[in-house]
Amino acid sequence: MKKERRLGSRIFMGLIFLFLYAPILLMIVFSFNDGNSNVVWQGFSLRWYEQLFHDRAIIQSVYTTLLVSALATVIATIAGTFAAVGFYSMRRRTRSMLLNVNNIPMMNADIVTGVSLCMLFVAVFGLWNEFAVNYRVIINLFGTKYRITFPELSLGFGTMLIAHITFNIPYVILSVGPKLRQMDHNLVDAARDLGCTWMRAFFKVILPEIKTGIVSGALIAFTMSVDDFVISYFTAGSSVSTLAMEIYSMARKKVTPEINAVSTLLFLVVLFLLVAVNLREARQAKAQARRNYGTVHHGAGSRART
Repeated sequence: MKKERRLGSRIFMGLIFLFLYAPILLMIVFSFNDGNSNVVWQGFSLRWYEQLFHDRAIIQSVYTTLLVSALATVIATIAGTFAAVGFYSMRRRTRSMLLNVNNIPMMNADIVTGVSLCMLFVAVFGLWNEFAVNYRVIINLFGTKYRITFPELSLGFGTMLIAHITFNIPYVILSVGPKLRQMDHNLVDAARDLGCTWMRAFFKVILPEIKTGIVSGALIAFTMSVDDFVISYFTAGSSVSTLAMEIYSMARKKVTPEINAVSTLLFLVVLFLLVAVNLREARQAKAQARRNYGTVHHGAGSRART
């Protein structure tokens, strides 16, 4: 009876993995297809990868995606870490209220966030550009030689970066917060009593304790930035385009195996990062287990000699 249950569980698990990964496997296979079809196999070829690396629009969109993701990850990780430390030092009622507010952007629909940020940028830039026009009119009327040039603002790379930072910060706070709650409260007080300033205590005591949470938050932030389409679509304007936006425009015209090649490379990069992080965590866990094992045996040997 137990063997039948185990066999049934394994078959069910296999069907789930087949349902999840069969489309990705099919996409990877047909990225090497020699023809244009996504159904009929016409021979192995690397022509779509070669065509992909000669497509300037895609290369530029990849560069934009990586740049905005890297900048948003760094800024959001720093801001989110200090925000989490600030929440940690607050009273429980105030902290709970602010954490509930922090969770709203993560639970909110992306299209609502994208539209609201777009409306905010359009309203602010409209007021700024109107002020710049009125300023130039007044300067021309009075003819003063001291002129300050106010550039006109519009949607572009900067607004998209601000939007990515905005929706990444809550994920960093959510990753760092539990590590702060697991930390021993007396460590910071002991460091302060020994003469450490707050910043020195942060870098010497708090940061090593919450390092894993910061890394997890940074990985989540980078993944969300690379994967984002809706918010970028509403805040990027017409001057820049991310890889997700470029793939969307390609799919609207005609679905070619070139899209399969792009998606395959993205999948392989994410798979490589996932394997690297898991191997790193496994090595750290083994090292920590060896240290604990050595400490226990050393203490037992000392007691035996005593």
